[in-house]
Amino acid sequence: MKKSVFGLLTIAMVLVFSSCAKYPQVEVDAAKAAVEAAKAAGADVYLPEAFTGLLGSLDAATVMVEEQKSKFFSNYDEAKSKLSEVSAAAAQMVTDTEARKAELKEEALAAIESVKGLIAQNQELVEKAPKGKEGKAALEAIKADLAAVEAAVAEAASLVEGGNFIGAADKAKAANDKAVSINEELNAAIAKTKKR
Repeated sequence: MKKSVFGLLTIAMVLVFSSCAKYPQVEVDAAKAAVEAAKAAGADVYLPEAFTGLLGSLDAATVMVEEQKSKFFSNYDEAKSKLSEVSAAAAQMVTDTEARKAELKEEALAAIESVKGLIAQNQELVEKAPKGKEGKAALEAIKADLAAVEAAVAEAASLVEGGNFIGAADKAKAANDKAVSINEELNAAIAKTKKR
């Protein structure tokens, strides 16, 4: 009798423990590592909205795991599936981040070249600009502005070299806007003197 009760208890214990699924530590660690890899690639900077969504998905998957952990009969299948989705999305985000970096690098380099062309054009216009009493002071201010634009272009180029493509694109765009403004001012001054 004792043997049969002990045997039934053993079978019951085996059934109870076999019905409790194993905590998906490997999947949790893989998803967290994938998200960290995306962050290391710069996804938080270059794709901030998508990266925030990825963090939300990781948090949701972690909550699902913890909810199942607290249950007597755990089933981690849905949580494992969600964790796999997070890992796959993070891997894709690394690829997307590299593509975005390349796109911004090209934009920054194109803007830098455009500004260099405007600087050369503006320097030619400075030579043609009126140099009377009022014109001399204005030309000195324009030359100072041109020097600032050249410095901004050099800084944008060094930002590209350093891998800060967002900063480089922003700096090059600001320099381009200033160079266009100088160009318009010089052309207006030259046109005004030709009318006289």
